[in-house]
Amino acid sequence: MKAAVLREINKPLEIEDVQCGNPGPREVLVRTMAAGVCHSDLHFQNGSYPYPLPAVLGHESAGIVEAVGDMVTYVKPGDHVITCLSAFCGHCEHCLTGHMSLCQEPELQRPPTEPSRLAKGDENIAQFLNLSSFAEMMLVHEHAIAKVRDDMPWAQAALIGCGVTTGVGAVIHTAAVEPGSSVAIIGCGGVGLSAINGAAIAGAARIIAVDMVPSKLDLARKFGATDVVNAGECDPVEAVRELTGGGVHYSFEAIGLKPTTEQAFKMLARGGTATIIGMIPVGTMIDLHGPEFLMERKIQGSNMGSNRFRVDMPRFVDFYLQGRLHLDDLISRKIKLEDVNEGMEALKTGEIARSVIMFD
Repeated sequence: MKAAVLREINKPLEIEDVQCGNPGPREVLVRTMAAGVCHSDLHFQNGSYPYPLPAVLGHESAGIVEAVGDMVTYVKPGDHVITCLSAFCGHCEHCLTGHMSLCQEPELQRPPTEPSRLAKGDENIAQFLNLSSFAEMMLVHEHAIAKVRDDMPWAQAALIGCGVTTGVGAVIHTAAVEPGSSVAIIGCGGVGLSAINGAAIAGAARIIAVDMVPSKLDLARKFGATDVVNAGECDPVEAVRELTGGGVHYSFEAIGLKPTTEQAFKMLARGGTATIIGMIPVGTMIDLHGPEFLMERKIQGSNMGSNRFRVDMPRFVDFYLQGRLHLDDLISRKIKLEDVNEGMEALKTGEIARSVIMFD
């Protein structure tokens, strides 16, 4: 099969012929139909987050079940599925206490004593985040997929696999935004726009979108923003405080930078909560003013929107088909696997929401 392989940090992905294994116990072989080019892939390509190489990148995807291994009862060949990188074991402390997105059990990968799921001849290829969706096929643990209805378009379904679940989930699960509350979202890429959409679904009364790109701020209004702040023209903290008379109940950082993380905390009202969604590079330290904690301001992280993805993803599909999730506007363009490096480069400009790779 064709796959996009990362062999060196800060180098383009290479389209290569890679072998995909047959499904073993609890494994599912999925024919990839669509894969979003997510900013998280860029973090691994540029070395912000170290990962074993060579590896097939990609983690935001949807496809059709081709075959299943022994003991798989959840899906059958022909089922439509969305993948999720936060695969769960179902029996560890995190899973049993309802925090499935924090599961890190090694049983979700093949043990070193067994053949690699991906290989090129005698060379093992690392599977990226349990998935590796920049490839024509994916061999995954059955707990890395959610079955969805057949009338969901592939490109939009793929987006639910990461960006939408991360953004909407951070609002409704991690932060538990309340109806009538005020919200600020810093960064209007795919995840930030999804957080804005999630805040609208949650019933937030004031939703303030913060970005430096006017076209993204225009798009934010489509997703439910009631106000926009161009951080390139003013101090976003002061602007948010002025709009709300002292700060927001909830803020979300959806970029992954030190300055914007600190801004998210500073724009809170007393008792407010800042949720950091963006992937802050390894080694980055965040500076906060200690006395502000006396105002009961809080800061917290979010991993994949604190999801319960087998429950959440089918619901998000319903939301889209009901017109409540605006996934069409998240797709900037559809490309082929051979164009994956163009999709990666486009992420660096900050101008687009998502490129989606479509497989024949």
